[in-house]
Amino acid sequence: MKIVEHCLVSDELGTVNFVCDLSACHGACCIEGDAGAPLDEREISILEDNLDQVIPYMTDKGREEVLSNGVFDYDAAGNFVTPLVDGRECAFAYFEGETALCAIEKAWLEKKTDWQKPISCHLYPIRVQKLHDGDGLNYHKWPICKAALKKGRNLDVPLYKFLEQPLTRAYGREWYQKLSDQMEGDKKNQE
Repeated sequence: MKIVEHCLVSDELGTVNFVCDLSACHGACCIEGDAGAPLDEREISILEDNLDQVIPYMTDKGREEVLSNGVFDYDAAGNFVTPLVDGRECAFAYFEGETALCAIEKAWLEKKTDWQKPISCHLYPIRVQKLHDGDGLNYHKWPICKAALKKGRNLDVPLYKFLEQPLTRAYGREWYQKLSDQMEGDKKNQE
C-alpha cells in the first residue's frame, strides 16, 4: 500500500496493466452485478439537476425507472447507487448495438451538461472505500474485465496511468503527480 496525502492506495494500481476494451466486453460493467454504480450523496442532487439533459439519451425502460423511482437506489448495505432496470443494467445505460454506454456521459459529450458521470463509474475498476481519515483505493478484480487486462498488458499501461483523468478529477493534479512519482519510483527500484 502507498499513502498519498489522505489516501491509502493499493500497489495493484501500479502493478496491474489495464485498458478498457469495449469491443470485447460491450460495457458489461454497466449491466452486470447485484447493484447499480455507487453514488456520492452530492452526486444525487447533480443527477437531479441534470436529469432533463440526460433523459433524451436513456432507454425507455431506464427513463421509466428514474421517473417513477428517482435517480438513486440503495444497495444491500444501504449505500446510494444508481437504479437498475429489471434488476440488471444501470437505468442510465443506453445501447449502441450490443454495447452499453452511459447516457450521462453522452449528455456531457454532447455538451448538454458539465458533469461527466458518477466518479465511481469514471474510476472503475478502482473502488473507493471511505476510511476514517480518507479514502482507500483498491483494484476491483472482475472476470468481465479479462480483455482489459490483456489489452493493458499488450500496451504496457498500468492502471493508474489508464485512469489518470478520473484520478485527477477525484483528487487533483498535484495528488495524481505524487501518486505517479511513487509508482514510477517503485518501478525503477524493481528494475
